[in-house]
Amino acid sequence: MASKTAGQILDVAIIGAGPAGLTAGYLLTKDGHKVHILEKDETYVGGISRTVNFEGYRFDIGGHRFFSKSREVTELWNEILPDDFIERPRMSRIFYDGKFYSYPLKAFEALTNLGIFRSIQCVLSYMKSRAFPQKDTKTFEQWVVNAFGEKLFSIFFKTYTEKVWGMPCNEISADWAAQRIKGLSLSTAIFDALKRSFSFGKRVENDGMAVKSLLENFRYPRLGPGMMWDAARDKFMAQGGTLSMGQTLKTLRHDAAQDFWIVTSQDSAGNVETVRARHVISSAPIPQLVASISPAPPAITNAAQLRFRDFVTVALMVRSEDLFPDNWIYIHDPKVKVGRIQNFRSWSPEMVPDPDMACVGLEYFCFEGDGLWAAPDAELVELAKKELAYLGLASPEMVTGGCVVRQEKAYPVYDDAYKSHVEAVRTSLDERYPNLHLVGRNGMHKYNNQDHAMMTAMLTVKNIQAGEKIYDIWNVNEDAEYHESGTEGEQAALASERLVPRRVADAA
Repeated sequence: MASKTAGQILDVAIIGAGPAGLTAGYLLTKDGHKVHILEKDETYVGGISRTVNFEGYRFDIGGHRFFSKSREVTELWNEILPDDFIERPRMSRIFYDGKFYSYPLKAFEALTNLGIFRSIQCVLSYMKSRAFPQKDTKTFEQWVVNAFGEKLFSIFFKTYTEKVWGMPCNEISADWAAQRIKGLSLSTAIFDALKRSFSFGKRVENDGMAVKSLLENFRYPRLGPGMMWDAARDKFMAQGGTLSMGQTLKTLRHDAAQDFWIVTSQDSAGNVETVRARHVISSAPIPQLVASISPAPPAITNAAQLRFRDFVTVALMVRSEDLFPDNWIYIHDPKVKVGRIQNFRSWSPEMVPDPDMACVGLEYFCFEGDGLWAAPDAELVELAKKELAYLGLASPEMVTGGCVVRQEKAYPVYDDAYKSHVEAVRTSLDERYPNLHLVGRNGMHKYNNQDHAMMTAMLTVKNIQAGEKIYDIWNVNEDAEYHESGTEGEQAALASERLVPRRVADAA
């Protein structure tokens, strides 16, 4: 077993080369700091925002539109990738009972697809729920049925939600529905659907900062989001930063006498790398990070309780100019296991090298180690081909190849105890190690988008530059906007949090 040890003490060691880690690395080296990044993946930077290249076909691990409410984030995107953004039309639909529904809904299309009898059932079901609402709602199912009726719940909420999160809707807490569907009622939904049906309103101009629910177009790197993070890596290294790929974190030891960190990692061949740094920024999953700290902090038992939802992308190369015009389709059909299908040419024509071919990604939500996760690649490709045929999108003989990508820890799971566990970890580490900084989605166990992950890194860099904690990055969330208005303005902008579902407290 070979060992590589860096003798000098760096300013910052960064664990993870995803959006948060690379943002921090780029900004720190731009400011003259000596920085080293450790990345677990042997090939790609960008984390879940990477773009996989398979025989010239490029595809995302999930789709990543580039928009943000933060001017600072948007300007950084433009700084890192100034010449390679393209403008793309947004289109997505729902597949239910053999038919496609525009998303957001269009009233007359929905009525036509549902048929007069089912439409009447939806209205009667809604009227019943309003006249006789369930009292003391505790579950997602109860909340949505009260708001929309049993029939609409079963059509547009139940199947997809259960596929994504791997738990029944009657076990998901109602507070998630209240956050995710807040302000929406059947009347407002119908009004919006009518407006879209008659094309009222103007198209939304997109400078990367538009409200995402109103976007009719969006910005996107022409070769996928990985293009952004490849560019960030290259600029980070051009500014003097160093990067080690294929490195799994092993130990993180704090030298109390000299107040620096000793970070040890190992590659697949058993080679050990050790770096020393005054600060550590980590976007590694909290359980992995805390388990590596020596001596073990008291919150190690709390960290071990945090769980994640994973998923598998099966990318199929199909002999067809294009299968459908959507960027993605939500699959609300319990007869298939696929939850969502991406069409990568619709994200960017340059993602597909052959104009006579299409490339689509079927997404299967799962837990690491379960049947879908553990299935052989060939079996998953066959499953995807069969389900694509069932959905009427392509026959199996049209498929010329396939590629399987497993994404572990894609979504943090918010169960009843997650908040207390995260707070215990946060408090324990803050008290002992003010020079250990947690950032990003998995690093903070928060359901952040890539711009939110970037913002946590940007504010962490400001804290390091200032030599004190002037920003509380744990307040960064979906509505994060920063103005030169002091902390009061920041707190007002950070008033709500992007949630993932958690189990209802008394569920079995």
